[in-house]
Amino acid sequence: MLQLTEQEVLDKIQHLVPFEAQLNDGSLTVRISEYQPYIATAIHHGHRFRTELMSKCELTEEERYYEEDPFTGDFISSLPIILQGEDSRYEYDLNRPSDQCIYDQAWGKDVWSTPLTDVEKNVSLDKHAKYYRILKCLIETLESKFGLCLIYDVHSYNYQRIETDTPTFNLGTQQINKKQWRKEIDECLSQLNNVELPNIAVSAKENDVFKGMGYQASFVKQHFKKTLILPIEVKKIFMNEVGGESFPLVIEKMKEAMKTVVTEHAAFTLRRKTKVKRLTSSHILASKLPREVLKLDRQLFSIARGVNTLSYINPTNLKQEKRRFLHKPFTYQPSFTYRQLDLDPYKFREQLYRLPVEDIRDADIQKMYRKTIDQLAVRIDLLTSIGTDEFLYNSLRYYGQPDDRDIANAKFILHACEYQEKEPATLNAKDAIAAFKAAAADYGLKCNVVGSKTLIARAMVSGRSIKVNVNSTFTERDLDALIQHELGVHLVTSVNADNQPLKVLKLGLPGNTHTQEGLAILCEHLSGSFPLHRLKTLALRVIAVDKMVNGESFGDTFHALKQDYKLSDDDAFTITARVYRGGGFTKDFLYLRGLKDALHCYHEQDLTSLFVGKTGFEFKPLLEELIARDILQKPAFMPKALTLETKADPVMDFLLNSIR
Repeated sequence: MLQLTEQEVLDKIQHLVPFEAQLNDGSLTVRISEYQPYIATAIHHGHRFRTELMSKCELTEEERYYEEDPFTGDFISSLPIILQGEDSRYEYDLNRPSDQCIYDQAWGKDVWSTPLTDVEKNVSLDKHAKYYRILKCLIETLESKFGLCLIYDVHSYNYQRIETDTPTFNLGTQQINKKQWRKEIDECLSQLNNVELPNIAVSAKENDVFKGMGYQASFVKQHFKKTLILPIEVKKIFMNEVGGESFPLVIEKMKEAMKTVVTEHAAFTLRRKTKVKRLTSSHILASKLPREVLKLDRQLFSIARGVNTLSYINPTNLKQEKRRFLHKPFTYQPSFTYRQLDLDPYKFREQLYRLPVEDIRDADIQKMYRKTIDQLAVRIDLLTSIGTDEFLYNSLRYYGQPDDRDIANAKFILHACEYQEKEPATLNAKDAIAAFKAAAADYGLKCNVVGSKTLIARAMVSGRSIKVNVNSTFTERDLDALIQHELGVHLVTSVNADNQPLKVLKLGLPGNTHTQEGLAILCEHLSGSFPLHRLKTLALRVIAVDKMVNGESFGDTFHALKQDYKLSDDDAFTITARVYRGGGFTKDFLYLRGLKDALHCYHEQDLTSLFVGKTGFEFKPLLEELIARDILQKPAFMPKALTLETKADPVMDFLLNSIR
């Protein structure tokens, strides 16, 4: 990390230069990714202790650690302006005035075996003074630029020695002008009360355990009338306060929570106190992509760019096995063969888990990459087990399986009676290729459209290519639906991902299959090219996956689809083969679930952020935040189906609105 003198830090602040550095004495870390009207401080975060003082200190390292505030700097790591104390409060306490900041006795224990010399004290006092000169300069700069400043002063406290019940968060307001800031205080308490932590009942109270009487709050009160400081004490539910062990899952949730609480509160305050009325929490986070994110993103893409599930899982002998099975449908069980995996799975996993995800300070971005890495590790397990008994287990880990609601939705749809005459399939693969090329030209997209003999599906996007099954025939509506599905969503999101600074959107976020297929089928429906037989096909895929998961054979499922649902040999084989390939591929149930979730999203929210790349519904709030922060670009292309005016189909609308 950059080492700067106090004067260099002050110069950068006064000239509004973003930077990340430690003071050259190591006492303070300053991170300013962007100048916003709020500061987060963790002045008791540090554990550093001067070597020359060790021999005089009566306390063990564990005793000092007990009264410090570890991890408080991590809680605020997502925010754009951070002051993080690195020295132990036992050397000097930044939350006490200079004449009291060096303890002789603390919490009933003597700190020093022999008194400190004036020289030793002066070193510590000098660091205390530096901190407050930097804080003063920073507040003055922000007040001058924005007209006000907010400070979120984060601490932690030991609660096991307190006999009464204590809150998760204590907001100390004794030194705050409540007439001026009452609504801001109440909003902060409300935000803190809404925090959710794993297996912890959360509460927030005002002046319960602590009153907010620390020196930092006194300093702000004395020097600044347009700055609100909120001292927040966090109960040490994120660690074993006696033994010192941390609870990583709670810490991760606390990082996410504090990002939300602080930014939502700051946005609320700025809307009330300034003329900016449409400000959101996303607008007051840094708009520049941190270097550590870009570095990890490039490394991840380099490792995982070639791991395409479908290219490995499509049988290489599909045509032959279909012919053999249909010749003896009651006795022959297909034996599919697959492309060999051309990467080392052990090296792949090792490289994934060596990526420096911990360097990413933004809690939500870090969480996105952690989940993506975990998903890729499961995907490689899936690919290495193709054709074995373990494949189904790994498919269940990766995609899941239909639940009771999925099965009920599928059966509900399958009870519907056909009400439209089925069109004849008069178009061949050559016609389809020409239609895809014309549609791509209409979008202004450059892509290759080619025929393929190895597809189970009738068409598929791979990168910037569209592959069309040369053995398929199409109706006009079928072909239009495929264009809306494959080109309008899968290709559009591939092209949009190419334009984004984060390559993870090309690899695919967790849940992208569910999301992509749901959006693609939604666009089929919105284009008016989604007949009941197509919806029933999605429902039949759910039924087929359920049968496969419950141990029924390929032949059992094939015959059930024929006898119970009156499918042709070709259609029954295609649905069954899709599900049984690899050893049990559960992906296909996600089409109907994805449609359900995409419909809900379409009716309730703006879908734009979901088209920036291969996204997931789970990450929609973060994607919207990153677009608002100008980190991600708005999609250059959007599905045309979203803006088409088509005649409503009341029967289809009823069916789709009835699935839950």
